[in-house]
Amino acid sequence: MKLLEPIQLSNLSLNNRMVMSAMTRSRADTNGVVGELTVLYYTQRVSAGLIITEAINISPQAIGSPLTPGLYTSAQMDAWKKVTDAVHAKGGRIVTQLWHTGRAGHSIDRQGERPVAPSAVAITGMQHFTSQGLKDYETPRALTVAEIHQIVHDYGQAAKNALAAGFDGVELHAANGYLSNQFLAESANRRTDAYGGSIPNKARFVLDVMAELIGAVGGERVGIKLSPFHSYEDIVLDDPVATYTYLIEELNHLDVADVEFMKRSPAFPAVPHYPDADEIELFGPLAAPTVIANMGYGRASGEAEVQKGIAQLISYSTLFLAKPDLPLRFAQRCLAQSTGSRQHVWRRSKGIHRLSGVSKLKNQSACRPRPKTVALRHSQTITHDSRSCVSFMVLPHEKRLRLACMLPFKVALCQS
Repeated sequence: MKLLEPIQLSNLSLNNRMVMSAMTRSRADTNGVVGELTVLYYTQRVSAGLIITEAINISPQAIGSPLTPGLYTSAQMDAWKKVTDAVHAKGGRIVTQLWHTGRAGHSIDRQGERPVAPSAVAITGMQHFTSQGLKDYETPRALTVAEIHQIVHDYGQAAKNALAAGFDGVELHAANGYLSNQFLAESANRRTDAYGGSIPNKARFVLDVMAELIGAVGGERVGIKLSPFHSYEDIVLDDPVATYTYLIEELNHLDVADVEFMKRSPAFPAVPHYPDADEIELFGPLAAPTVIANMGYGRASGEAEVQKGIAQLISYSTLFLAKPDLPLRFAQRCLAQSTGSRQHVWRRSKGIHRLSGVSKLKNQSACRPRPKTVALRHSQTITHDSRSCVSFMVLPHEKRLRLACMLPFKVALCQS
């Protein structure tokens, strides 16, 4: 299964092609500091080839939602260092998504300050979640050019802080209707200066930020997330194909590690003048950096996507939320399908994850007359019954994953 194969992403060696995508958790305290629950949350998901954290505010001005974390104070950095240390101790790779929400916020959670945006245009047709419940979006304050330059600088400082906190890299959140996305869209950007009007001008902010990030930490540590046809938070472009084609071509001139394309969500109505095209097939071939595909993928659809050869990795959100050991489950299903087993439910028992309710296996080789489920523990030599052809030392977690999908008998992969 190609999804479970290792891959080199710029300077990172990943154990598989499954990425845990960024998902807002709102588990920080009122100072934007994460706690032990966040350490547990990410270390539970280290079997992902790469973890992209929830979006992290680059400055106090960037805050849009309550209890979201930051990366601009020493306390915030120290807290994230505990997360990255724990993930690395278990062999994981973790990058952080850098966030400025722009107009997607409310003064309730910004110490009375109105949100800022490219132009003074409010989000319509939806409400914002605040610490005091749902509220209508406020009309944001338009940014001055000097403020735009300061935000670009804030991104660079946040990237440096991310590396100091132990992250393996950063991703610019330029999707889902937040500030970078707002600059690209005519529905949010009515400027007539160097940051508005023409497509190159509207793309200028994103490209300035990317250049700042690359200058701060090196292009091999920088990625970007785009959502060309996703209309969340009232984002509508006059010509999304022309805009994103230009942006991608300009990104190709920079030293960028990857581009994550988020496909439009079926939960939001399609914009009438947008093309009915698959974003990965339309924009993916244009991108020189490694392509990550995102939005609604499962095991089969993710495998089919990487087999096409455009996207090299697939990012999963809610599946990783519900199933922290998602790659292991995909491996077990691969094994179950090859052996005819139908029941494969994981349960927690005595500190390990063990597979229970395994049905009889089929199509075994002659040297394995009575196949059994085998629990693999760290540093334990396993032999499969008295006539086994296989005996091996269980090594790091990622090797267990790869071996499990190759073995012709059912394997319960235990946590070391």
